[in-house]
Amino acid sequence: MDGHLLIGVAAPVTLKIVDGIDDLGAPTPCAGWDVRALVNHLLHWSPALEGAARKEAVDPGPETDLTGGDWRAPLRTRIEATAAAWAAPGAWEGVTRMGGPMELPADLVGGMVLGELVLHGWDLARATGVEPHFDDVVLLRVYEEVARSAGMGREMGVYAAEVRVPASAPPLARALALSGRDPSWTP
Repeated sequence: MDGHLLIGVAAPVTLKIVDGIDDLGAPTPCAGWDVRALVNHLLHWSPALEGAARKEAVDPGPETDLTGGDWRAPLRTRIEATAAAWAAPGAWEGVTRMGGPMELPADLVGGMVLGELVLHGWDLARATGVEPHFDDVVLLRVYEEVARSAGMGREMGVYAAEVRVPASAPPLARALALSGRDPSWTP
């Protein structure tokens, strides 16, 4: 299944997880980040990721706390808008930028966006005690995308050192491990 179609399959699962968040102070599998920090990360970067789908460089600016008041509706809106932008087949073609001057293959950025939905969806699910149910086709593609960008992710400080899991582990566990997350993490 093409990436532009997988975005539409992954986003509703992440949105359902967002709806279940009840404690912004809960720890997440992302070292040093609680749920509030992760929600802020998603709110902060969504406009740049959405812009990248349209081949527009949107400078995300400095990260600030965006969780005052009603944060859930804006987060839902941003995830939906980002998913809709990347659901366009043309978003995955050519090159684009993620808020900076460096051009990247659009399909690489699209894969990163798919990974953001699933990996951060899993982070939020684990932090809130929910078991996410992403489609197997989505999880296999996320594993492939994380494998494709893991080296660059570590160089940029986005991914931690790989966690060892058996080669027979399911695609989600292997993607999590490649991104530096422990698939068995619990709060």
